[in-house]
Amino acid sequence: MSNLPLSVSAAPRPDLQGVDLARRLVDELAEKQAESIVLLDISQVSSVADYFVIGSTMSKRQFEALEDAMRKSVQARPRVEGTPASGWQLFDFGDVVVHLFAREERDYYNLEGLWGHGTALLRIE
Repeated sequence: MSNLPLSVSAAPRPDLQGVDLARRLVDELAEKQAESIVLLDISQVSSVADYFVIGSTMSKRQFEALEDAMRKSVQARPRVEGTPASGWQLFDFGDVVVHLFAREERDYYNLEGLWGHGTALLRIE
């Protein structure tokens, strides 16, 4: 397996899983300028998923662009909960779950605190 970084311009790949999928989704969020992106390895503390990707958005337009990126970044179709209008949206890719938040909702739900026993693999401020 190559150690080359994943490129957001690459065609969607159906075979991405685990940390490779999580990093691809982080790249997508970073490309669309999401804020405070965190990649948590929760595999040792949860049976829900292996990785959480958490990011914040500052506007409705950006939220919608991030939502679109999550739906198109890989060929796997995520289960989706929430809406941009609610200030929180979840994309469940199986072993990777992406949480997008408006800033106030992210502070309120404090997922990093709730899952603090996981390991932060990456932080992009």
